[in-house]
Amino acid sequence: MISINEWPAQTTDDLYPDINMLAQLLHACVLGGAGVSFITPFSIEEARAFWFETVLPNVRTGKRRVLVARAGHKIVGSVQLDLDTPPNQQHRAGVTKLLVNPDSRRQGIGRDLMLALEDIARSESRTLLTLDTVTNSPAEVLYRALGFETVGVIPDYARASLTPAFEGTTVMYKKISL
Repeated sequence: MISINEWPAQTTDDLYPDINMLAQLLHACVLGGAGVSFITPFSIEEARAFWFETVLPNVRTGKRRVLVARAGHKIVGSVQLDLDTPPNQQHRAGVTKLLVNPDSRRQGIGRDLMLALEDIARSESRTLLTLDTVTNSPAEVLYRALGFETVGVIPDYARASLTPAFEGTTVMYKKISL
């Protein structure tokens, strides 16, 4: 049974176990070829630093909301909602870093995370979600199935995580109602 919850939990005193699991999740996804901003070689220490130095400070200031999917106590997926927008764009939010452990894919975890993220966006009065994803990736297929529409494709947008080849990115959006 998979549970989806916001991270960190209000009652969590020691974040190290979760940070370690989140770092392992990110590390496994990058080594599995996910286009999530990192390239190999990519150490577990770099993954841990991303969560401690980039994500956690933004969560604590309210600029970012994070959801995790757990199988028992193990984190098997995560997604983030970037709320740090200018004053004239307070109606939108960015979807970032949808991660599902390669061993846990094709079980609906990514879909469930995204649907829960839409609920959080609504709670923040956000009616437009934006994202970008590797063109022709399984993630792009998922986002389309969830109602995201394509704005366009930018060729050679970023380096692939495992090779020096460049990949295109598909820019997408979804309007949601409150």
